[in-house]
Amino acid sequence: MRVVVAIQARMGSTRLPGKVLQDLGGMPVLSWVVRACLAASRPDQVIIATSTSPGDDAIVAAGRNLGVPIVRGSEDDVLARYLQAVDEHSADAVVRITADCPFTDPALIDAVVAAWRADSTLDYVSTFVVRTLPHGLDVEIVSAKALQRVGRRASGHDRVHVTSGIYSAPDQFRVMGLCFAPDATDLRVTIDTPEDLKALRGIVEARGTTPMGREELVSLLRNRPDLVAVNAGVKQKALAEG
Repeated sequence: MRVVVAIQARMGSTRLPGKVLQDLGGMPVLSWVVRACLAASRPDQVIIATSTSPGDDAIVAAGRNLGVPIVRGSEDDVLARYLQAVDEHSADAVVRITADCPFTDPALIDAVVAAWRADSTLDYVSTFVVRTLPHGLDVEIVSAKALQRVGRRASGHDRVHVTSGIYSAPDQFRVMGLCFAPDATDLRVTIDTPEDLKALRGIVEARGTTPMGREELVSLLRNRPDLVAVNAGVKQKALAEG
């Protein structure tokens, strides 16, 4: 069963345009994400899924420099972009990672992929069926069959968020959630706003650029409430907001 990690990336963010290529410790944010995904041992391949918009040519160039295959599809219909990635790379399941999460943990990718490989009749496995991780560490995997099934009927924000039509319908799909203790849902390590970028730059300044796992990251933030406070007021967009 072939598993592909597809990193969803675009330049056109409303709150922080070009965020995925912002500098973080001397590397673009996208480089951090690619490095983490390549460090996971259980997936078979890592790709970047971006759009055909000329504005995303910079992501294509960055991906090529990193040696990662690129899939280009619809800018607004992200679900269609993922279906294209499944077809082009013959995936039986796809791991969805967003390119604004530089502290993605390879161990979490491996845990989610291992759960799906242990029972490939599952349609969907993720770390946020019941959320316990900081925003910015979540990982999800969806089977190609489930993605194709939801792709035939999804509309509106379900085409933007790719898997929301699956995890919001557990009576129609086989869904599994992985939880991690202690709860750290109050923490935020994704980049949507200038405050987020400032907070993550503070983490890198304190810790350096070598990879760190979930436990070390959470421990660092528990001991640095000043860093947590930088972006504590940033609200995650609701699904309907895109």
